[in-house]
Amino acid sequence: MKHHWIILLWMLAGILVGGLFQQVLDAPAWAGLSVKPSELQVGVRVTEAKGPSKRDARNPRVGLAKGDFLDAVTLYKGRKDKEKRHPLRSQADLDKAIANSKPGDILWFAVGEQDKRHVPITLKMKSGSQRAQWLAVPVMLADIFMALLKMLIVPLVLCSIISGVAGVGAMGDLRRLGLKTFGYYFATSMLAIFTGQMLVNLLQPGVGAELGLATDADIGTRDENFWTIFLRMVPTNIFESLRQNSQMLSIIFFGLLFGVCITKAQDPHKTRMQTFFESAFDVMMRMAELVLKLIPYGVFCLLIKVVGQSGFGLFVPLGKYMIVIAVGLLIHGVITLPLILKFFARISPIAWARTMGPALMTAFSASSSSMTLPVTIECVEKRGKVSNKTSSFVLPLGATINMDGTALYECAGVIFLCQYYASEGAFELTFETQIFIVAMALFASIGAAGIPSAGLILMLTILSALELPIEGAAILLAVDRPLDMMRTMVNVWSDSVGAAVIAKSEGEQLLE
Repeated sequence: MKHHWIILLWMLAGILVGGLFQQVLDAPAWAGLSVKPSELQVGVRVTEAKGPSKRDARNPRVGLAKGDFLDAVTLYKGRKDKEKRHPLRSQADLDKAIANSKPGDILWFAVGEQDKRHVPITLKMKSGSQRAQWLAVPVMLADIFMALLKMLIVPLVLCSIISGVAGVGAMGDLRRLGLKTFGYYFATSMLAIFTGQMLVNLLQPGVGAELGLATDADIGTRDENFWTIFLRMVPTNIFESLRQNSQMLSIIFFGLLFGVCITKAQDPHKTRMQTFFESAFDVMMRMAELVLKLIPYGVFCLLIKVVGQSGFGLFVPLGKYMIVIAVGLLIHGVITLPLILKFFARISPIAWARTMGPALMTAFSASSSSMTLPVTIECVEKRGKVSNKTSSFVLPLGATINMDGTALYECAGVIFLCQYYASEGAFELTFETQIFIVAMALFASIGAAGIPSAGLILMLTILSALELPIEGAAILLAVDRPLDMMRTMVNVWSDSVGAAVIAKSEGEQLLE
């Protein structure tokens, strides 16, 4: 049986096992929150906040902390048929509210004695529950698999970029390849953004949506701006950047600059450095091959973890929004990109999809373009017959700056929230605003880190620039995982199509 079919069978098995765990194993909800009656004779004070309730050190308005005053907790906020508000006077009141919930549900706490704000907390599984015990081994194995993929990212990207740029040769060749690559990435990202914009305006999922978001809410600061994306490109300390998978832009910038400087060096130094990084890249690919043999089992454990922990019930309130994003990704991945592949690369989209099968399934499971990069390179080079000269330049760049699925998601998600706030009378969604969102979505997708849920984090940048309450991004977190899996698959598919198109334009023969 072919490798991609084996992966698909293990994926389906993981979904089935995770769903079975959801149905038959007990898993009480857990908030990690302890409270005591307040001195005001109304409300409670937080005595301990851990796990899902713990305050984010980077954003003090996210989560709860010891001493916070809580007046009430609301379940199913914004859903008129199910919304329930529970006044809090003791730990027993909080326990009762949690007992009526399940893992994945969101509790909205009214925080503050006078100027109240609403803080969402997503419930997790209780650690000692029956389902948590059964999930312990798959979760551990999934985490090990993800750690192995993360281990490869930085050395593989750095060696690939440097060897690719140094191997291109003359500056004229490098300039030509760079212009083609960035031209393709810009064009496909804009096509994805316009697809998302068209669908969200046509279907208007945010108009009248029951999200329960306060129009004056705020769970973060508003000092984010997309210029930091460009500032992050230049590393102040490359060794510090190499320690973090989230600093891919600065690593790529350094790799490009280092590779260009190698081409300008004199022999014997030029030849020595080229040989060294080519050898290092070859060794990293051998290491990647060993890790990639574990893909079917890693995918199996990852999907047991995702489905077993989250389930499907939390998708109901945001169903229309999810449909818009899913349809947009489907149009871009199944219509737009295959047409580009057919007319510009002159190869069959179906044949290329078979070639990229293992990479696409890994992307779907891992939700990370960067973690999927070793699989993408192997599929493109060994199965698609794209030269290392092209793939080592195009694909590492694509894994960081070519985020078609993320760009579509950013644009559609922000407009969805704008529609909600506009229908509540708290915002005016104009044509000029939508143009601004399109531009911001493009820049934000370039700055996406290629790691799970990076797109959701960057959505805060756009909401902040629009001076909108950014708690909307928190509510979308409840359904982000399946959407993240889909958009990552589109990101990787676009990278591979770009490699094929650029390789064909360079005169290479593919799929032979």
